[in-house]
Amino acid sequence: MLKDPSGAAGMPLYVRYHADIPPIEKRENGDWIDLYAAEDAEMKCGEFKALSLGVSMKLPEGYEAHVVPRSSTFRRWGVLQVNSPGIIDESYCGDGDIWYFQALAMRDTVIRRGDRICQFRIVEKMPPVRIETAERLTGPDRGGLGSTGDR
Repeated sequence: MLKDPSGAAGMPLYVRYHADIPPIEKRENGDWIDLYAAEDAEMKCGEFKALSLGVSMKLPEGYEAHVVPRSSTFRRWGVLQVNSPGIIDESYCGDGDIWYFQALAMRDTVIRRGDRICQFRIVEKMPPVRIETAERLTGPDRGGLGSTGDR
């Protein structure tokens, strides 16, 4: 593990800020990192907006980021993330590769710059795979979609 100048252990995650928002931080009591709206947005019910998160990042090699709403996002602002989860691969790492939260308003709402609107975590990328066609699969048949029952 590498250490940063503050003494924290871990992989480096390089962040470039494009807006006056609080610095992102990894909190000890959670596995996800909060992201902030980088702009004010007034949205009407049914309106879509790609809301800037005001950051670009260089992820560690071999990792991708998964961006999802916070548990309070819908309750507080009435928005859904339409590309949920948002996936950002390690090649999206240039100065102009700004992260966005793609929101659909389910009611009239106002989101303010600095609101914690979503969260992300980094995960290892899928290893290389070889795709092969099979005449039959050897696993048990569970019965298809929704087959685990109603309870």
